[in-house]
Amino acid sequence: MTISSVCVYCGASDSVADHYKVLARQVGVALTENKYQLVYGGAEIGLMGIVADSAMETGGYVVGIIPHNIRSDENPHSGLSELHIVSNMHNRKQLMVDKSDAFLILPGGFGTLDEAFEILTWRKLQFHNKPIILLNHKGFWDPFIELVNRLINEGFAAPHDTALFHVADNVEEVLSFLKHDHTLSIAPKTDKM
Repeated sequence: MTISSVCVYCGASDSVADHYKVLARQVGVALTENKYQLVYGGAEIGLMGIVADSAMETGGYVVGIIPHNIRSDENPHSGLSELHIVSNMHNRKQLMVDKSDAFLILPGGFGTLDEAFEILTWRKLQFHNKPIILLNHKGFWDPFIELVNRLINEGFAAPHDTALFHVADNVEEVLSFLKHDHTLSIAPKTDKM
């Protein structure tokens, strides 16, 4: 499987520590420098805006997708290569999946968590077989990983479900992972979610 476009899920808040903003900038630059098209939520604010700005500043192709009913909250980015305004969140997430070969999940809030759980669930249900990477900057995703292990230990998920996603501690590990073949055969569907 050749990866040419990466969907980045991340926060839309500007009220976060500077190190998260630095990370977002590193991601945008790294994706562009390594010839990956960026697909993201279309906003000009928060980490979302920083990822998009840094990708475009280094000559990248950036696709934004935003629902019309949250345009006033997230402020659609006006300088993107493509901006798709869709009717609702479901259509946003579906188009992001359709336009992406891989998913990179940065720190974020409720929206990012929603996207992370949904894209993992879709992979579990075999709606897609695209790689998913958690960028575990400063241990941000440690509680998520702990929760996954708890689900497995309590019988709500299967041990092989840890193969649904990859954890990277920094941008270099993300790039290394993206450059390899990630087509995994997912175990057959079970009643455990």
